[in-house]
Amino acid sequence: MPRTNLHARLRTEAIDLLELHHRGLRFSEMQRLIHQSHSDLKTKSIEGALWNLDRAAADLVYKPVKGLYRLLKFKEATDIGTDYLPGRPESVRIREDEFYPLFAAWLRDDLEDVTHAIALGGNAFRDRWGTPDVLGKNESRRSDVNKGPTSIVAAEIKVDTAGLVTGFGQACAYRLFSHKSYLVIPKQTPTEELARIDSLCQMFGLGLVLFNPKSLASPDFRLIIRPMKHEPDLFYTNRYIKHVEKELFS
Repeated sequence: MPRTNLHARLRTEAIDLLELHHRGLRFSEMQRLIHQSHSDLKTKSIEGALWNLDRAAADLVYKPVKGLYRLLKFKEATDIGTDYLPGRPESVRIREDEFYPLFAAWLRDDLEDVTHAIALGGNAFRDRWGTPDVLGKNESRRSDVNKGPTSIVAAEIKVDTAGLVTGFGQACAYRLFSHKSYLVIPKQTPTEELARIDSLCQMFGLGLVLFNPKSLASPDFRLIIRPMKHEPDLFYTNRYIKHVEKELFS
């Protein structure tokens, strides 16, 4: 099937899905639902058809917040799309690194805070100060009228609430070389601990995201605090980015 026809068909199916979800669908959720019906298609093909759905079907679809698609006919006086959080928990314990590419995709497609992101973790930076679990860049697109400088975004993910303090320290350390830094922790975090982490993230300018560490199919990443953008030490930015320059800037 010609690419143009395939994209048109997938967009039509996406609009049909939005008819069934009055509060809207996140990009990753919409993509997953369509892939279930078209398992023969590559993920990139589906992404290519859906990424600009709000512009391709501007008379039908809009985005109340970044990354959330909703039909115009369901538009409310006050949009509440950020509260949309379906959940399907699983009992099987999942490795932390399995969430890295999922968060990278969410950061790019749902939150739209980066134009490209990669999963790292391990010792990619070969430095005792640590390596972020996800690293992304945000740069202007060719179609942008007003272009800005490239910024680096880092994230630390924890699936176990026992590692919250360590995770917070690592996310703070990433501000040395990144313009924005996120801490991603379980939504099951006890209320008192969550309140402390929330306050600390606001004090230190970290982004805070909650998610469900029990489900790869529906991690339900939820933005609680947006990170403050700042200017990192470019010496360290260049020093660390050099290790992943090919993957991040190719």
